[in-house]
Amino acid sequence: MPPVPVVERKNIDLGPLKAANVPIFFIVGGPGSGKGTQCEKIVAKYGLTHLSSGDLLRAEVKSGSPRGTQLTKIMEAGELVPLEVVLDLIKEAMLEAIKKGSKGFLIDGYPREVKQGEQFEAEIQPSKLVVYFDVSEETLVKRLLHRAKTSGRADDNMETIKKRLHTFNNATAPVVLHYEKKGKLARIKAEGSVDEIFAVVTSHLDKAVAGK
Repeated sequence: MPPVPVVERKNIDLGPLKAANVPIFFIVGGPGSGKGTQCEKIVAKYGLTHLSSGDLLRAEVKSGSPRGTQLTKIMEAGELVPLEVVLDLIKEAMLEAIKKGSKGFLIDGYPREVKQGEQFEAEIQPSKLVVYFDVSEETLVKRLLHRAKTSGRADDNMETIKKRLHTFNNATAPVVLHYEKKGKLARIKAEGSVDEIFAVVTSHLDKAVAGK
């Protein structure tokens, strides 16, 4: 088997981002927690930019760039994309958004582990708040099974759903605990209606944005 390629890191000048001094929020929530819907509403209200590391990776692979080609090889070998590469993609996207006048960032599905969050904060800047959409496993299963009726997604069946939730819970519990200890966690019970949940979200973000 050919060796997995090493992706070279780029030298990225974060000067414009640091000068802008805008707030950064990490968004954490299991599959089916409704964080996508909430992120859309947050973007509309606060003028923040919504970045998903998964979307950025997919876009880079699709672009056919040399880095995208290397990433494809890493994924095809069943390896994980290095944290540093994901960080570079996020940095580039943030700089682009700052040019367009972004007022801050929602980093979606991030961090998946404590080390990821620490590296992000060391290389870019500390997050203002971690917004955690807390939903019981029972509700998540119900929502995902309901979605499966219309989505046609192969991974929306009971067995796979349980596995995904188990993986998510195992990985996220230390992250939630880490930021809770630091006093930087907004735990949002995301079981009500979209508007009820958003009202709780705004009560946290209003304070965080005002105190930047």
